[in-house]
Amino acid sequence: MKLVGKTAVVTGAASGIGRATAEILARAGAHVIIADLSADKGEQEDERLRRSKLSASFMQIDVASDESIAAFASVVLGRGEVHVLVNGAGFGKGQPFVDNDAGFWERVVDINMLGPIKLTRALLGPMIDRRSGKIVNIASDAGRVGSSGETVYSGAKGGLIAFSKGLAREMARYSINVNCVCPGPTETPMLMVLPESHREAFKRAIPMRRFGQPADVANAILFFASDLSNYITGQTLSVSGGLTMA
Repeated sequence: MKLVGKTAVVTGAASGIGRATAEILARAGAHVIIADLSADKGEQEDERLRRSKLSASFMQIDVASDESIAAFASVVLGRGEVHVLVNGAGFGKGQPFVDNDAGFWERVVDINMLGPIKLTRALLGPMIDRRSGKIVNIASDAGRVGSSGETVYSGAKGGLIAFSKGLAREMARYSINVNCVCPGPTETPMLMVLPESHREAFKRAIPMRRFGQPADVANAILFFASDLSNYITGQTLSVSGGLTMA
């Protein structure tokens, strides 16, 4: 699964699944644009990949800001073509729905659904003109089956899945593939803030009896970003150790 000569944009690339994805795409030969809100962490990742003699560059983005998305897209497209877009930036926390406030809802929806939609639109034109491209949206099994304490997050991720399917239908005529990867419980900062008792209950429910690693999800993303998936579009792949099979 080689991506030599390709440029890949990965949002949320300074930590967790996005970080693992940026590295695995770079190891496959892509030049990876590390896109993240955190300048400190993003620059550290840029330096880490470069030390490994991988091709990468950092650009700051706030996917909840229209102005930031527009500025990011202008600079990126000014430098050349984007062949792969991985919408990996995410936000959420466990909290009963009745304890949420409107500001929390808006942030969850802005980052997990509207941000990917807006960034995809900003980078889509040249893919259409070129009649090729790979878009991989990182949703969540919460968006497929729901998740207690993550009600609005589940809704936003479910919306991202539906958006991916609709866009896949529209973009198929241009040979642009749009697919979704849905992680189950994965060892990321978002999971580790949960109480240990909750994490252990999660683990017992997973048939493989372990949490996913960011690299497990990144490998699935690499497949969708590569030429091996050229005839696959509009699909939703759960990477969950068998937790959700339906």
